[in-house]
Amino acid sequence: MRLSYTILYVADVNRSIRFYRQAFNLEHRFTHESGDYAEMETGNTILAFCDSKLAADIIKGEYIQSDPTKPPLGTQLTFEPEDVKQAFENAVEYGAKVITKPEIKPWSFAVAMLRDPDGHLVELARKVEE
Repeated sequence: MRLSYTILYVADVNRSIRFYRQAFNLEHRFTHESGDYAEMETGNTILAFCDSKLAADIIKGEYIQSDPTKPPLGTQLTFEPEDVKQAFENAVEYGAKVITKPEIKPWSFAVAMLRDPDGHLVELARKVEE
């Protein structure tokens, strides 16, 4: 079995497309004609966005919606950029909120933590060559 999709429930699918294209240089792959669902090119596992109203219909019940004004959900996306510091600066320029600035962790990874416009956690991490 393989992980095929990660789908974020978002308030505005088009805003999420713009943010992830600009902040993380991801390529837009597909948007459904309804505008309620879109996908980004991210390699083997596709990152997708689903409008929160459609998500509630799919789930057939309530769920905890990510909210940038509240503590983040206990999940994160992790991207591996060539240069964590540069990727961090680019993401902040396009609206990512800073959780932690880039730093070298004891396990030899450069790591930065951000939040996207919907409040989802996004980590930038890359092994540091020793």
